[in-house]
Amino acid sequence: MFSEFIQLTIAGLAVGSIYALIALGFVLIYTSVNVVNFAQGDFAMIGAYFMVSLVVVLHLPWWLALLLAVAGTGVVGALFQLLIFQPVRNRPRNFLPVMIATVGASVFLEQAFLLIYGPIPYQLPPIFKAQSVALLGVHVYPQYIVIIVVTAAMVALLNWFLERTKLGKQLQATAQDPDTARLMGIRVAWMAALTFAISTALGGLAGLLIAPVYTVTATMGSTIALKAFAAAIVGGFGSMKGAIVGGLGIGLIETYGATYISGSYRDAFPFIVLILFLIFRPYGLFGEKVSQKV
Repeated sequence: MFSEFIQLTIAGLAVGSIYALIALGFVLIYTSVNVVNFAQGDFAMIGAYFMVSLVVVLHLPWWLALLLAVAGTGVVGALFQLLIFQPVRNRPRNFLPVMIATVGASVFLEQAFLLIYGPIPYQLPPIFKAQSVALLGVHVYPQYIVIIVVTAAMVALLNWFLERTKLGKQLQATAQDPDTARLMGIRVAWMAALTFAISTALGGLAGLLIAPVYTVTATMGSTIALKAFAAAIVGGFGSMKGAIVGGLGIGLIETYGATYISGSYRDAFPFIVLILFLIFRPYGLFGEKVSQKV
């Protein structure tokens, strides 16, 4: 019984790590430009397809393919911001057109990759060929360990970049007050493009990490993105710490619920948690409670 619980916990943390990476992307873009990028999940799909092309077709080593796939996804995200998002956002009363643009981009990306790769699901070979490894006295799927370790390393690297580097501090300054940042000589448009590149690269990393566990399809990002969005809200939308904790929590609840209650409701558990939070704690775990006086 205890060994099963450990196995489920590791699996839940792995799945939750995927949600956390995509939720971080949601939060970074939201804090930067105050808009939710509904195409965020599709960049997970792009990263997975890039990885399939590099590993399965070109036979590149896993580590090199990972770097190229993440970088390629980030470039696509930056181009998306510069060519689509920024022109729409510069128009007056831009909130609704920007939201529609992200939804339209999501549909376009799904259909474009469906046209390129076809409807047949792809399977990405795992980095380790062993079916299981011994950890804490139980046997677990090696890819789960890879997901958890890579996610932890990426979160630490992102935190170091934002807190310790000049460019990271410029990103934070732009997110807090773009007008003041512009007066200080910071190129706000390029900072927004960099934020999109980082956020979408995180999504691409999530997609390629989960690809050996699930099949790669053009619509794989939709369900993952919805759960990651729920994780961001549960953690407190706008909080990076909340995105991580919310993602891991949603992953654990989904895994425990599917095993101990019913696998038929696996996809429902994250949204049940979301509804409960919206009712009893709408500002999330780490969000700030906002009150308005009239």
